[in-house]
Amino acid sequence: MSDSADEFTVNVSLGSRSYEIAIASDHMSLISEHLQRWMKKLPTRTTPPGTAIVITDQNVERLQAITVHEILIASGWSCHRIVLKPGERSKSLSVASEMYDQLIELQADRQTTVIAVGGGVVGDTAGFVAATFARGLHFVHVPTTLLAQVDSSVGGKVAINHAQAKNMIGAFYQPLGVLIDTSVLSTLPNREYRSGLSEVVKYGVILDAPFFEYLEANVDGLNHRAPDVLRNVIARSCRLKANVVEQDEFEQTGLRSVLNYGHTFAHAFEALCGYKQLLHGEAVAIGMVYASRLAEQIQLIDSSLTDRQIALLKALDLPTQLPTTVRLETSDILDRMKLDKKTLAGQLRFVLPTKLGHVEVRGDIKKTDIRTVIDNFTDAVRLA
Repeated sequence: MSDSADEFTVNVSLGSRSYEIAIASDHMSLISEHLQRWMKKLPTRTTPPGTAIVITDQNVERLQAITVHEILIASGWSCHRIVLKPGERSKSLSVASEMYDQLIELQADRQTTVIAVGGGVVGDTAGFVAATFARGLHFVHVPTTLLAQVDSSVGGKVAINHAQAKNMIGAFYQPLGVLIDTSVLSTLPNREYRSGLSEVVKYGVILDAPFFEYLEANVDGLNHRAPDVLRNVIARSCRLKANVVEQDEFEQTGLRSVLNYGHTFAHAFEALCGYKQLLHGEAVAIGMVYASRLAEQIQLIDSSLTDRQIALLKALDLPTQLPTTVRLETSDILDRMKLDKKTLAGQLRFVLPTKLGHVEVRGDIKKTDIRTVIDNFTDAVRLA
């Protein structure tokens, strides 16, 4: 990772699929220069400026996407926009099909560059369409939420949802590059911003104890969106995820599964709530606490590690338990977790902490232990 006080570059080394993540503040105006540099590395005849299709949603269009569009036009690109409705419902086969129709109408071909300007839903959906249309279009991430900047824009996982499970239809498809401008976070609603902080906390728990300590020491900077703190936190999060992706790009060794700490519970909560009552990061925050409680239940850790996670999550104004308005049955949670992508031969597998900065993937957890954690923790919420 190369960096200066104001700019970081995280290199994701994946052979011919390698790319860089450029992280700075107030540098959206340089998108054309970044694109030209990234495209020069392609083994094709693509010569920028060319044709770009900006994919965004209705919320982000007026805040950032129009700006990106205008910058590209001024730099000589032929540029078009596809605008999605906000929310998880856009991550669907029906919406992807509509996007294919628009790409055909725009005469997109394998020299076309798709630029996702938005959060995780936009990035996942645009990436999936880019990966599958004409067997692959050039793809660039411009993530505009903290969650997308530290998680979904890194690593090449693109997907849409099945009615029964989140991210069930997808592919591994690396971008040409990722442009992260921390200044866009100033327009992010508070709840959306804090949702992203849960994934940041996750990296400290699973991979980097000193980073977790840095987060504890910089709660004020995180809460006030201090640019220097954000640049450091985003760059470190991206580097930590890139380290894992470089070793297990296609999830073949199991190493990449560690990035799903808390997600087995979280995805179940999201789905059972109809993707309405909890944001993804909120579900992950709660899911991490459940996973840590499970690690306690099977005596991998003592309660002090769980308490420390809860303290940091609360300091960042993130939920650590299901809202009392959410009524979920243990049997429904267990059934939904069986759809988790880590499940093998019907056996649930969990990412569990053994100490701060280290986790293990465990597939030997007794159903009685899982049920005990869900029953005890959920009942405690209901009685609160």
